[in-house]
Amino acid sequence: MDRFPALFVSHGSPMIAITPNPAHHFLRELGPRLGRPRAILVVTAHWTAPRVMVGTAAEPETIHDFGGFPPALYALRYPAPGAPEVARAAAARLRAAGFAVAEDAERGLDHGSWIPALLMYPKADIPIAQISVQPAADPAHHYRLGEALRPLRDEGVLILGSGSFTHNLRAAFGLMRGGGAAETELPFTAPFLAWIGDKVAAGDVPTLLAYREEAPYGAENHPTDEHFLPFFAALGAGSPGAIGERWHHSTDYGLAMDAYAFA
Repeated sequence: MDRFPALFVSHGSPMIAITPNPAHHFLRELGPRLGRPRAILVVTAHWTAPRVMVGTAAEPETIHDFGGFPPALYALRYPAPGAPEVARAAAARLRAAGFAVAEDAERGLDHGSWIPALLMYPKADIPIAQISVQPAADPAHHYRLGEALRPLRDEGVLILGSGSFTHNLRAAFGLMRGGGAAETELPFTAPFLAWIGDKVAAGDVPTLLAYREEAPYGAENHPTDEHFLPFFAALGAGSPGAIGERWHHSTDYGLAMDAYAFA
């Protein structure tokens, strides 16, 4: 059975689903590049909860958890089957690792899950399940969560962290209102991207986990943690000692759309 890398992707604005920008094209090409997994398990920034929640829906609905976008976006559906068996196996591994876990058989797929999946696997024929992040917990908590999920990669499961490599929406909206171009970088983005890239290349996990204190402009790029926490889940799900690789970089109105693979 194929062993897939653990991935982090930036899902950005929901408009990525219908806007042919560089991140859209990257995700379109990513599915064929990877091949077909047995199932997809998404750690998504758009499901936040005080404890770990695992979605076990057999037929998850498509949640349009956003507002103010064109009708074409709300018309999209991603009718992939759920992956309840994989989700329950994930929950069992998380409990064995000491996490408090609850299962939710009703929740559908938020746009942090279905939009990357739609672009990567548009036939919607691969079972998919999702796991919440805990915004009150730190990156180390999410790294351990990824470690607990790591063995599922040996069972053909693609572990996908979906968030945003940078997520200062106030600055991004200011750029849009000011008429900035989509590819414009915010002034504090480049040093942060370079720092993260250097620490990933060095395999320096402890320093990455302390990014808010150690990284240049950490708090400016992430005023809150929730959109970066899936990165640490993917980092933890990677093979021990393996060096991560940046597979994509682009900017969408000040938001870095970087993607990383941890093999």
